[in-house]
Amino acid sequence: MKRKDFIKSTGLPSTALLFNKISIASPGAAFPVVRTAMDKRKFRSSAVEAAITEFKKGVKNEELGWLFENSFPNTLDTTVTYELKNGKPDTYVITGDIDAMWLRDSTAQVSPYLQFIKQDVELKHLIAGVINRQARCILKDPYANAFYNDDTKVGEWAKDKTDMKAGVHERKWEIDSLCYPIRLAYLYWIETGDTSPFDDNWQSAIKTILRVFKNQQRKSGNGEYHFQRETATATDTHSMAGLWLSCKSGRFNLFSL
Repeated sequence: MKRKDFIKSTGLPSTALLFNKISIASPGAAFPVVRTAMDKRKFRSSAVEAAITEFKKGVKNEELGWLFENSFPNTLDTTVTYELKNGKPDTYVITGDIDAMWLRDSTAQVSPYLQFIKQDVELKHLIAGVINRQARCILKDPYANAFYNDDTKVGEWAKDKTDMKAGVHERKWEIDSLCYPIRLAYLYWIETGDTSPFDDNWQSAIKTILRVFKNQQRKSGNGEYHFQRETATATDTHSMAGLWLSCKSGRFNLFSL
């Protein structure tokens, strides 16, 4: 693996997760062992393991090799749940600190592995499973940004003033929540030429995305979406022509979708 590919494939989020669970292998060890134990890893990719070995052989800096070995496979080691549902791959991806799947984050987390899916058919199935799961989530609620693995679960934000559904972790409408699944599907197709994930279910999800984007242009009225959250310290509401309005301690902060 080339240095530029390493830099592109890794980032601060993975590095932050890496240092959350540090355990020293033995007194005096040069670097701590922080990777999840083999028997506790969620998924193993032979192609990713080979890339780690290749990278460590190609770099002289031992610490850089250690960092890559522990951070690059973290998504596969700790955040994915892969299975077959009705004969189709299905992959649930948590962010790492919250047991919920964000449409945006799940795309970002598995994208670095796209370069290896021609070498590892199981890894290809895993990412196809993310595409399938994202389509199912979009059809459940295209205005939600995060979902549970359990479609019946009622979470901590169930009292948000919006059209909340069971199985939805959070219903904050974000444009990137719908853009990122399109990005993952496109990159997967470019890499493999495989169209099997793009079935009727996926096509319905894409049509739903188009409908939502048109609705949220608000050419006539405010559209079908509304949201308000009240906590002990803040009130968040969807207002002001597409901006989140956050009021905390008497101060107003605006941040765009």
